[in-house]
Amino acid sequence: MFQFIQKRIHNHLVERKIQRARLVTKDGHCNIKFGSPEYPNHYAFFLDFWTTFVEIRWCFVIFFFVAAFTGSWFIFGLLWYSLAKNNGDLIQKSSEPSQMKCIENINSLTTAFLYSIETQTTIGYGGRALTGHCPGTVALLIIQSLVGAIINCFMCGLILAKISLPKRRAKTVTFSETAVISLWKGNLCLQIRVANLRKTLLIGSQIYGKLLRTTITPEGETIILDQVNVDFLVNAGKDNVFFVCPLTLYHVIDKSSPFSEMAADVLQQQDFELVVFLEGTAESTSLSCQVRTSYLPREIQWGHGFLPVISRTKGGKYRVDLSNFSKTEPADTPHCASCFQNEHNKELILHQHTHEGIDNRGFDVIDLQDCSEKGD
Repeated sequence: MFQFIQKRIHNHLVERKIQRARLVTKDGHCNIKFGSPEYPNHYAFFLDFWTTFVEIRWCFVIFFFVAAFTGSWFIFGLLWYSLAKNNGDLIQKSSEPSQMKCIENINSLTTAFLYSIETQTTIGYGGRALTGHCPGTVALLIIQSLVGAIINCFMCGLILAKISLPKRRAKTVTFSETAVISLWKGNLCLQIRVANLRKTLLIGSQIYGKLLRTTITPEGETIILDQVNVDFLVNAGKDNVFFVCPLTLYHVIDKSSPFSEMAADVLQQQDFELVVFLEGTAESTSLSCQVRTSYLPREIQWGHGFLPVISRTKGGKYRVDLSNFSKTEPADTPHCASCFQNEHNKELILHQHTHEGIDNRGFDVIDLQDCSEKGD
């Protein structure tokens, strides 16, 4: 029992280590860190403060929202309190009845804070108001109104920008949990499924992939995360993809493919990461978005094919069954890419020799049985 628990803990730690090694997570986030703890450089983020605020988390946005308004109310409340105190408005019964107040009904810091809120939010309860006898109060009123308008515009624009981020549209585009390698249209292909969960289309969709692996150059230099292009085609056509139903992306494994040297028994021992990208423009917002996902060797099934997901009802409507979206079934598949190429070449040679002869291309192939019958 103890050995079983120890083995489960070891497998869990190994799995977590593998997950940490993934550059792009399944939901498209990049697992990478910039900079050095000894020489941090945050000045560039302050220069591009708008992008920094748009990309921060919602909890920080809410915190800055509350802090911006509350802080401005408190700061201007202190200024209103200072003006009232310098003018002697805080004294309940002034020793000089002829002295004119700058602000009516401000006799403490609390009332000054309330007056600051009423001024910036344009709420007037009728109890506290300017008398117009002090030029400083008029200037401060103008400044607070302008500052309040700037804060309102910035915060409203920030919240609207975060709500309308194209990354939210990317959440409604999903990839299959696993990729498969099987025969497709007479070729050995790596296949991936992608589905658009909304009825609105992604216009001008482009699909491509990158194979990330560590390579060593002939000069002996080690390149970490070397990127190799992986071209993907779509079963619905290469260009002008009509992305209204789940599509199957496939990559032909030929001699130029980075998967050409792999086989079914050594695929799981490989060290690479396949990152798939889908870019398009949302039809409803006209904003460009990019959807990403990645596949490790343990997430690629050799010798499997996807189950069908599109059917037709009796009423003539098309039905998409997403329960089979990532499900696979075993399929007859060659053991390796080179095996498939050799078998394919042999079939071509036999087919050519059967119709044209082996040594003499002008030699006609005849049936001996037909000749014997004619002789009789």
